[in-house]
Parts: sequence; C-alpha cells; structure tokens
Amino acid sequence: MKPLVWSLFACLAVMAAWGFKQTDHNRGFDNLLVVFKAGAAEFSAASAHLYTALQQLDSTDNTSLQTAKNELIRCRLAYKRIEWFMDYFFFTSAQAYNRPAKAEVEEPFMEYQDARGLQQIAVLLFDDHPFRQKNELLLQGELIRSSAADLPSLLYQFSAKDEEILEGIRLEFVRLYTGGITGYDAQELKTGISETQAAMKSIHATLAPWLGEYPEVEQLLAKCINYLGRSQDFEHFDRLEFLSSYALPLQAAYGKMIKSLDLSIHTRSAINYDAPHLFSRNFFNSGAFANTTIKDSAILNLGKQLFYDPKLSGNMQRSCATCHQPEKWFTDGLATSASLDRQKPILRNAPSLYYSAYQHAQFWDGRAGKLVQQIATVIKNPQEMNADPAVVLDRLQKEEKYVQAFRKAYADSAAPLSLATIYDALATYVGSLAPMQSAMDDYFNGDHTAMNAAQKRGFNLFMGKGLCATCHFAPLFNGLTPPLFELTEYESLGMTATSNLKQPVLDKDEGRYGYFPMHFYKGAFKTPTVRNTAMTAPYMHNGAFTDLNQVMEFYNAGGGQGVGLTAPYQTLSAKPLELTNEEMQDIIAFLGALTDKAKY
Repeated sequence: MKPLVWSLFACLAVMAAWGFKQTDHNRGFDNLLVVFKAGAAEFSAASAHLYTALQQLDSTDNTSLQTAKNELIRCRLAYKRIEWFMDYFFFTSAQAYNRPAKAEVEEPFMEYQDARGLQQIAVLLFDDHPFRQKNELLLQGELIRSSAADLPSLLYQFSAKDEEILEGIRLEFVRLYTGGITGYDAQELKTGISETQAAMKSIHATLAPWLGEYPEVEQLLAKCINYLGRSQDFEHFDRLEFLSSYALPLQAAYGKMIKSLDLSIHTRSAINYDAPHLFSRNFFNSGAFANTTIKDSAILNLGKQLFYDPKLSGNMQRSCATCHQPEKWFTDGLATSASLDRQKPILRNAPSLYYSAYQHAQFWDGRAGKLVQQIATVIKNPQEMNADPAVVLDRLQKEEKYVQAFRKAYADSAAPLSLATIYDALATYVGSLAPMQSAMDDYFNGDHTAMNAAQKRGFNLFMGKGLCATCHFAPLFNGLTPPLFELTEYESLGMTATSNLKQPVLDKDEGRYGYFPMHFYKGAFKTPTVRNTAMTAPYMHNGAFTDLNQVMEFYNAGGGQGVGLTAPYQTLSAKPLELTNEEMQDIIAFLGALTDKAKY
C-alpha cells in the first residue's frame, strides 16, 4: 500500500473514532478497528508481493535477490504498523510473523519453537548462498502470506477496552526503545529506524480519539516521528538524542495522560507504570520478581549480617562475601572461584550480585529460579559453603543476638528463626543491591553532563552498530527480555576456553544443557548484566577474558564461529561487526558509564 493510501486510512480512522465513539471508556475501539484493518490489508498485500519475489529468485539474475530483500523491507514496515496490536491481543497468532531467527525453547513451559517468520527470511536471504535456500524461503513466505490473508478473521467477536488499547501502546513504546531502534529483529536489514517510525505513525493514528485533549503527547509523538525520519541510517542514528530529547519525554507524558484519563490497567509486565520512563530508577515493579519484594529494614540489616557471617559455611571459615566482595562490586576478581578445600577451583566465574534479583533465573545455567533457592544450593554445595543446613540453623539458634534479631524481623512468623527466614533475609539483602546510580542513569534523569563524549558515542554504538543491546536489553542491560520482562534469555556464544582467538579452543562447559538436556541449550548461558562490568573482570562464565578489550575482540569477530570454531548451536551472529578500534574503545567507555557510584 502506498504512503498516500495509508495516510487516507489514517484520516478515516480519525473520523471514525470521533464519529462512532460510544462511552468514555470505549471511545477508541472503532478507531482501533479502522487502523488495524488498514494495516492488516497493507501487510497482506505486502506479504503476497514478498512471496512472489521469493518465487522469482533466480541464481542467474542477481537483481532478483535485491528485489526479494526490498519486498521483505516493505513487508516488515507493514507489519510494524500492526505489531503492537498483534502482540498484545493475539500473541500466539503473532508468533507466525516475527519470531527470532533461531530455534528456541519457550520457558517456563519448555515448549519448542522453530525459527520462522520475517526474521528467518532475512537470515536466509543474507545467507552466503541464498539461492540454495529457495525452498525454505518459499515455505516461510507462504506461511506468512496465507496467515496474513486471514487476519480479518481475528476480529470475529473481538472487543477491546480503552484501558487495553492504551496499555498495549504503553508496552509498544518499551518495545521500540529497547528493540526497534536497536535493530533487535532486523539485524541483517538494518531497518530498525524506519520500522520504528512506521510503528509510531500507527500509534499516532490509534491514539487519535485522545490526542486533541492532550496536545503534549501529540506534539511529542510528532517530534519522534519527525526525528526518526531525518536520518534512517541505522549505524549513525543518534539514539541518545532521540531517547533523551523525544522518546522518554513522550513516554512520561503518555503515562500522565493515562493517569489523567483514569484508564490504567496492569496485566502481566514487570514494569512499574508509575515510573516516568524506561530509565527511571523505579522503572521495574519489584513485586514482579520473586526475589525483590522490599521488606523492612530489620530484615534487610539481618540479611546483611548473615551475608558476612562464616557460620553459614561448614568449616566456619567462609561467608557469602568471600566470593562476592563489596569492594570488587560483589565479585572475587578470579577467573573461577576457589573451592572450599582450595584444591580444585569452582567450575565458573562468580558474577556480581548487583541486579541479580531482577531476573527470573539464578546461576549461569539458570538452574535456580529464585534467590532463596540459589542461597540454599550454595550453602549445601560441597565446593562452595559445604554446610549442613540443620547445623547452620542450630548454630544461629544458640546465639542470643540472632534469636532476638529474627524475632524482631519476623515477628509475625510462627517460626521466626528457621531455614526459610535465613534464606529470606539473605535474599532480601541481595535483592537490595540495585542502586541504578551510574553516570548513564544520571544522564537520562536530567544531568546531561554526566557522560563524556566517548561514553555518548559508546551508548549509540552499544544500542546500534555493535548490536550489544539486542542481547543485553535496556535498562538493566541483561537478558531480561522486553517489553514484558517476563523471561530471562540464554545465549550460546561459541565461547572459547581461553583468550587466544588466533588458536581458539572451544570451551567444554555445556552450560544450560547440563540442567535441561536439550541440544539447543549446548553452550548456552544466561545473559548477565553489563552494569558495573568495567569493575568486574575477568569476564564470561569461565573467566577466560581478562579485560574488556578481549571481550570486544571476541564479539567483533562473530563469537566462536567467527574465529573459526565449530559451534552449531551458537545463537550469536557469526558475522563480524566490523567495529573499528576507536569504536570498540567508545563502547568500553560507555560500559564505564554503567558503573554504580553506590556501594553496599
């Protein structure tokens, strides 16, 4: 569909919205249908054109490949106009169109999902031998074409409240800021900026029934759309300026609009809707994580005391702080931690505890879902604390100071001093280690002098050309996946055993596969936060890289496959990032801007 036709439909949407609104809490529904029907028709037509272009792929005609890529771009732009609607109201159906181009296991249900959809088509078209992929391309193209043609059937007996419409768009802003402008789902095409603009144009049309009453939202939306249209060069787009000057203010104004309308609902995301924007220090709803419910100071102080107490170990010579030292940002500075008997090192690197509560899995392989489970596991582990929990409890019960402290902290409990309360107090303390007091946090919360020029350039590279933010998602820069932040992601990097990339050897640690023996998990590990990473060397699950220069060289080369290793389950793209030395140094500078000022 041509832009002029789309604009006509947008105008019709405005007229329909104002002409057929029903009640104050259902004024957006008719308009929503008009906008979606226009977008669905455009997507259906674009998917048909894409399928035709795939049919015409011919190895003797190189122009046929470029035509297919152009039609894919057109199809993706059309889909972006309805993506928020599909993901919010018809999430299962939406999976046919834009899933990640890799085989995945959807947790916690352990449901296998094949790579399919627009992202998979992009990977196949950008393959070293794309014409050999024609049969698979046709299969993918037909799946999209046929299901897109049937989109109107989704509207049978469909209804939506204004609250739902507004929440869906609220989540879309998060998706665009964390995934759209980072190229999360368009890494080969590098069309993330134009796709974000297309999505925002659709949002503008959908919000027509309200924008007349909220000119600030309308003006900021228009400014975002305009800024996205100025330069759609993916590698040079100024994401820092876009977010700080336009996108985050829009998000804040939009939240105020919903509150003013008294149309706020909260379904299942981990977001705190009272937070102004993505980089607000209170952006996450602590209650959405099993680890982070804020308790009173008595429990927090008790947990801190236990954290440093060697009575929790079998030989009473080791505490939690032995491997998680505050002065080292809660790491131990070792490649892999020393075992209790000092004979054989622990298999993996001790990660920082900062922000560990804001995830849905603990340990590198995610084998514990909650901090209390992790704590219980560590205390019993022969190489770590090697303690009998019953003995630990007995020790604490014999100390009057602990008896009194637990009675005060857990006054409402039938058993104030128990293993459950010991684990809970420790988890409360660890859960408090999320200060969000870095230079970057200061910058996005009003102090535009907080980051220097190199750090600003590094932010744009991290969120853009470097593709770092496609795995380390803002604002925590870990594997907590937006926009719902319901899942913690695992990636296989084809990790090397050492820092020698000229003669690389594949690391033997099979990662999550040891916990869930599914071959897709071989070599997969939880994506950690890179907040405070400048202070927490060495790096990776095996501590193989001693500095961030080595880390950047590994990623820039394309991970294990990029340096010549056979890593069949690698999820990281094997294509070199082609970052210059100066660009890599700028990214490292930005990582320094993620260092928290606060220590605990």
